[in-house]
Amino acid sequence: SILWKKMASGQQWVLVEMVQAVYEAPAYHLILEGILILWIIRLLFSKTYKLQDRSDLTEKEIEELIEEWQPEPLVPPVRKDHPALNYNVVTGSASHVIVVNGKTCINFASFNFLGLLDNKRVKTAALESIKKYGVGTCGPRGFYGTFDVHLELEDRLAKFMRTEEAIIYSYGFATIASAIPAYSKRGDIVFVDEAACFAVQKGLQASRSNIKFFRHNDMADLERLLKEQEKEDQKNPRKARVTRRFIVVEGLYMNTGDICPLPELVKLKYKYKVRIFLEESLSFGVLGDHGRGVTEHFRVNIEDIDLISANMENALASIGGFCCGRSFVIDHQRLSGQGYCFSASLPPMLARAAIEGLNIMEDEPDIFQILRKKCQHIHKALKGISGLKVVGESISPAFHLQLAKSLGSRESDVRLLQDIVEYCMTRKVALTQARYLEKEEKNLPPPSIRVVVTVEQSEEDLDLAASLIKEAAQLLIH
Repeated sequence: SILWKKMASGQQWVLVEMVQAVYEAPAYHLILEGILILWIIRLLFSKTYKLQDRSDLTEKEIEELIEEWQPEPLVPPVRKDHPALNYNVVTGSASHVIVVNGKTCINFASFNFLGLLDNKRVKTAALESIKKYGVGTCGPRGFYGTFDVHLELEDRLAKFMRTEEAIIYSYGFATIASAIPAYSKRGDIVFVDEAACFAVQKGLQASRSNIKFFRHNDMADLERLLKEQEKEDQKNPRKARVTRRFIVVEGLYMNTGDICPLPELVKLKYKYKVRIFLEESLSFGVLGDHGRGVTEHFRVNIEDIDLISANMENALASIGGFCCGRSFVIDHQRLSGQGYCFSASLPPMLARAAIEGLNIMEDEPDIFQILRKKCQHIHKALKGISGLKVVGESISPAFHLQLAKSLGSRESDVRLLQDIVEYCMTRKVALTQARYLEKEEKNLPPPSIRVVVTVEQSEEDLDLAASLIKEAAQLLIH
């Protein structure tokens, strides 16, 4: 009973303290607590919301609505005469002389820069490889898709480019599109030339990084962006320490035919502590005394470049692509390069063809000087054409012809340029327009005719093409 009395007195004391606290509490505090109590009571006793049954339509009306409903089209409508739906069909090899839609023409459209597509040595090596390995691999590199010829090609590419290691992909487009997101992740920052090709754009999109475009080959604009980022990093140094920064450029731009100013880029790299990714699909096998690309062209130490990528579908006339650089950088792609990890590996016959192509490049170093002279020859011949302008460096084997003045709409410009292409085609010179996914491109280039120079073309071929383009321009451009 004594214990019970003590407990009762304790409860009374607590109650007295609560009443005293209520009297001493500020008025606004009591008002707020009162509102909260009333709100809780309202929630407890309010009726549960119920969906009302629709009773305003009869079953017959519902059936009629269902019959009348038409879903949105899966894809937007496309004209039957769209160029992508009307192929130029090639019969035979797409080498120096090409048969297109039954017409025999001199080929100024295929990226067969060094003429290896129909080379006897390359074809013999590929045929011997078919007898040994078959036609494919049926597995990615990590699952019985690594053949000895793949390792040999990677070793040869690394030695040719004078880097520690190389990695090959079975699809050229996927090479840079897989390499970029292997290193640059969400939250990282990538500074990109606005003229970057579509493969680079897809790699940037997959990386989900913070993308900052600078004006084409404008180093002042790039440095402006780098300075702005430097100021942002100073505001939040903790975040800056874990944020990676990259510059992504092309050695020789697919969309413009321009060469990147690599020496200036290297200076900015060390000044602002960023990494450089160099896409060399057009410059590999073209620029430099031995075809090693833009680093050799400018005499830049290749160790100053963090990653080089290129495809083997142009100068080497094979399929696939490669990346090269330091071993620890390349090995990372073997673990996280999606195109490498999940695609079937390169068919051994194409790997062997690429090796033989490298052999020819090493055995015949004069081939690069021959190509440059032919590029300069046709560039000079095409200067001053009324109504057209040449876009690209004089030593670029792939350059553009754009209208000097637009007709007012992209569709009209494309139609006029196609008329020029067809005019030349009927006179045995095969050209093509540059094609783009217009709704997907970040910075859509103007319509153009792309002219491709190869070592197989003679001076007579080059002069014929130039004269036909001039004739077509004079006849069709008003």
